[in-house]
Amino acid sequence: MTGGAQWVIELLLGLSIFGWAVRIAALMAVPVNRRPGSATAWLMLIFLAPYLGGALYLLIGDPKLPKVRREKQRRANARILELTAGMDHVPDDDPGPPWLASVARLNRNLGAMPLVTGNHVRLIDDYDAAIHEMADAIDTATEYVHVEVYILAFDDVTRPFFAALERAAQRGVKVRVLWDHIGSRGVPAYRGTRRELTRLAGVGVESHLMLPVLPLRRQFQRPDLRNHRKLIVVDGHVAYVGSQNVIDRTYGKRKNRRRGLKWQELVARVEGPVVGGVNALFVTDWFSETDEILAGEIERGDAHLATSSLECQVVPSGPGFDGENNLKLFNSLMYAATERVSITSPYFVPDASLLTAVCTAAERGVDVELFVSAVGDQWMVYHAQRSYYEVLLRAGVRIYRYPAPYILHAKHMTVDDAVGVIGSSNLDMRSFELNLESTLLVHGSDFVDELRAIEDGYRAISAELTLTEHLARPLPGRVVDNIARLTSALQ
Repeated sequence: MTGGAQWVIELLLGLSIFGWAVRIAALMAVPVNRRPGSATAWLMLIFLAPYLGGALYLLIGDPKLPKVRREKQRRANARILELTAGMDHVPDDDPGPPWLASVARLNRNLGAMPLVTGNHVRLIDDYDAAIHEMADAIDTATEYVHVEVYILAFDDVTRPFFAALERAAQRGVKVRVLWDHIGSRGVPAYRGTRRELTRLAGVGVESHLMLPVLPLRRQFQRPDLRNHRKLIVVDGHVAYVGSQNVIDRTYGKRKNRRRGLKWQELVARVEGPVVGGVNALFVTDWFSETDEILAGEIERGDAHLATSSLECQVVPSGPGFDGENNLKLFNSLMYAATERVSITSPYFVPDASLLTAVCTAAERGVDVELFVSAVGDQWMVYHAQRSYYEVLLRAGVRIYRYPAPYILHAKHMTVDDAVGVIGSSNLDMRSFELNLESTLLVHGSDFVDELRAIEDGYRAISAELTLTEHLARPLPGRVVDNIARLTSALQ
């Protein structure tokens, strides 16, 4: 045997031994504190392609933020619990459902925020009007403006918003902006936005990227862990939460304009003590990114009451927490419902527990409806979502597809006639495990009626999907749906 042949044999033997070492290590590491479905998907990938699978697992296999960030979250939670001690409020004569107190307690134990009364919430479903109203609110600021969004873009639609930030800073208002690095980097206006924020820094607007992926600056974590929250707080008096990013509703992408796609959103304008909870999310994330503690602003937010009696609770979630706060909330609501549940989610890719909860609600006689888009902007997610329709339809869930060219990007839910939920969280495994999300739970018939009116509008223009129609889709589409569903487990 020649020396070259011997070298090749030794190389192949070494690679084989290393491959099996990777597989054995994966068996010991991958299943730890991970869902069986997710662990199985990772192990299958690693066993079939140990080098590729092992490399991917090292890059994106850990669904938690770095230890230092998780410790900051724990410190923030402890501070919030201290500041809000005794604020939990479900009145003894509350006419609401008997399960509300236990759901509020769950949210408090997981996310530290109390259920508080004395709030007012108003919905805004006009995309451009929402941006202009936010700008008008910023123009009233006298103390501070806090902006935290997944995608921030300086474009023709958002110019009034940026102009309001500039005017506020020029008045001496503290203006702070957080925007997600990877989320915003994915849109064409990213470089122009960075230039505009650099210019605004000269007048006092302070901005920072959230979860930056900048290895050369030693800023790195799992790159698909993102801060998906969307919130704005003005002086602790008013807050805006919901699904809408600060960007043109086509997201400035040529492919979207070519298809005529437009995003349909829903934003909640909030007043009252719960604004302090929204601001606490910003304060926590600002601390995580800058190490600066903004002392005192949570208390000021809690001090301002609105002329309404809505009970509200902020529910934060994400990889900085030990559990999946939003998933546990949604599951609890599914099992608590007795009459009706309406769900709006652009990306419905549930884990096994949520799928079971939704189907169980329908099977025990609850009227369950799901609003989704007829067309998708994310190819893999769209097909993964379709793979769940058959089991939902067979369970009795009614599925309505919002018409093209709109992407129904709003994220909300109503339960019976008692509770509404709105926020940034999708009903998919990415939002449950990988994204930092913010959700607002609201108890009060006025809010539920307003949200139901929005849902009635969706239903009026949407096409209901039947089981016969869904089963008749072409075979290639069904194959793609099922393959896409498998990839969703790699969390």
